[in-house]
Amino acid sequence: MIRFFQFAVAVLLLALVTLLAAITTMHFAIHGAEVTVPDFRGMTVTEATHKAILLGVNLSVDNRFYSAEVPADRVLSQSPAPGTVVRREWHVRITQSLGPQKVSIPNVVGQEERMATIQIRRLGLDLGTVAHLPMDSAAPGTVIAQTPPPDAAGVERPTVSLLIAEPPSAPAAGFVMPDLTGQTAAAASYAVTHVGLKLSAWKDIQVPIEPPSQNSGQPIKPVVAPGTVVAQSPAPGFRVDPTMGVELTIAR
Repeated sequence: MIRFFQFAVAVLLLALVTLLAAITTMHFAIHGAEVTVPDFRGMTVTEATHKAILLGVNLSVDNRFYSAEVPADRVLSQSPAPGTVVRREWHVRITQSLGPQKVSIPNVVGQEERMATIQIRRLGLDLGTVAHLPMDSAAPGTVIAQTPPPDAAGVERPTVSLLIAEPPSAPAAGFVMPDLTGQTAAAASYAVTHVGLKLSAWKDIQVPIEPPSQNSGQPIKPVVAPGTVVAQSPAPGFRVDPTMGVELTIAR
């Protein structure tokens, strides 16, 4: 009995040792793959990159900004923040300082888009958003606005965005004339002008009256409701263009 008890105690101790070793191994496996993000701010990009490699994290420059306080080529900010615990191979993004703004913003308004782009990049600036706007008062493909404006001071990013003129949209080739008869004068007029047509004339016509039937006792009614369209030109289904006028005949 004593031997059996001693054997059971030995087995239990061995199991506890094995469990403790497994917990310790797991702890080192988990925490050994974690690192604390250092403070890269103020380092040069080269120094920050070297330190990130030693720690086993990935470092990339996410943005560049002008700064009067931080010298050029040094780290302005970072994400995640210093002291954050992350796993190895984590991606750390930094913002690079360009130092104080020294390049003046050029005036490229009125230039052709390609020449404006070349001038911007020749000065070491980046081309930002390029948008297009239909405009018949400017030559297609030329710059009609820019941001930041020319000679702007206190600019944060070395980026110039452009607004480019493009030819105005071509008018529609034509419309199929809708059937306006029976509509009120106001509704028909709105329908004509809403699609881009012109209302050239509006004629009135007397409404014919139904002859009363003998001994009907019913009130006299007009054949069509006053104030509605009884005729139109061009006719329904006719192909029209915006230069053509539409003539409506209204019952009175």
